[in-house]
Amino acid sequence: MENIRRPEDMQRIETPELAEAFIAEQIAAIKEQVGDKKVLLALSGGVDSSVVAALLIKAIGQNLVCVHVNHGLLRKGEPEQVIEVFKNQMNANLIYVDAVDRFLDKLAGVSDPEEKRHIIGEEFIDVFADEARKLEGVEFLAQGTIWPDILESEGGIKAHHNAGGLPEDIASRFELVEPVRILFKDEVRVVGKALGLPDNMVYRQPFPGPGLGVRCPGAITRERLEAVRESDAILREEFEKNGLEGKVWQYFTVVPDFKSTGVKNGKRTFDWPCIIRAINTTDVMEVTVEHLPAELIDHLVSRITSEVPGINRVLFDYTPKPPATVEYE
Repeated sequence: MENIRRPEDMQRIETPELAEAFIAEQIAAIKEQVGDKKVLLALSGGVDSSVVAALLIKAIGQNLVCVHVNHGLLRKGEPEQVIEVFKNQMNANLIYVDAVDRFLDKLAGVSDPEEKRHIIGEEFIDVFADEARKLEGVEFLAQGTIWPDILESEGGIKAHHNAGGLPEDIASRFELVEPVRILFKDEVRVVGKALGLPDNMVYRQPFPGPGLGVRCPGAITRERLEAVRESDAILREEFEKNGLEGKVWQYFTVVPDFKSTGVKNGKRTFDWPCIIRAINTTDVMEVTVEHLPAELIDHLVSRITSEVPGINRVLFDYTPKPPATVEYE
C-alpha cells in the first residue's frame, strides 16, 4: 500500500457527475481485481464502510459478504438502519451478529477508559474473525480506507489498515480491496449520495470507534448505557427539528457514573445527570462550543428528564478544546 498515490491532476469529486464517473471506474476495477470470487466486509454503518458496501454490491452483488456486528454500543436505530438499507433495499448478502451480551459481559465492572477501549476493539476483531472462519471461498477483504488514513500512516501518525487487525490465520487468507482509498471524507460523501445512500448515513456525524462506551464514563451498566442512547436520540431529533442538523459538527450526550438527589412526581429521586455537548471544528485540534437557543435548552431539559428513566438533571458542557477534549474518555 506504500505505493498508492493520489494522482496530482485528479479532479476533486464535488459533483454528482464526477461521482458517477468515479463509481463507474471503481466498478470496473473491482470486477477486474475480484472476478467471480467473494469479498468480505465489516459493515459498521459509518459512511466509509457503507459507501464501500454500496460500491461492491453494484460491482459483484451477492459475492460481497457483509458482516454487521451489533456490540450494544451503537446509537438508537443504527443496527436497524443497516439492515433496512443494505439487506432490505439493496438485497445485500448481510450477516447480522447480535453480540450485545458478549460485549457487555466483557465490559462489566471495567472503569478504566483505555481498558474499555482495548476490550471493545479486541472483542470486535474476535467476533469478526469468528464469522470469517465460518465462510468458505472468500479470498478478498474490503476496507473503508480513505486518503487521510494513508497520509497519516506515511507521516507516522498512525498505522495503516492491516486487514482490520485480524489474527494472522485469517488475515493471510485475504487480498485487500480498498475502492475509496484515494478519496477525502467529503468526496466519499458525494459518492455515497450518488450511490443512493440515505442522508443520515452519508452525512453521519463523527462517531468514536468504541461507540457509546466512551460516553458512559466509568463501569458501563446496561441501564446507564440505555440512558445515554435514549437521551442521544432525543438530542438528535431536536437538532433535526430545529434546523441544526448539518450545521453543528458534532453533538451528543454523556451520562456519568454518579447520582444526585432530585424530585419527580412529588417523590425524591437519586438519579444520574445527562450532559449535552455540541461543538464545531475544522481540524479537531481546536474546538468551539455551539451555544444553543434558550428555548431549545429548556425543551431539551424537559424532554430528557421526563422521558429518559434514571435522569433527573441536564447539564451543558460549554468547555472548548483546549482545555477539554471532544469526548470524555
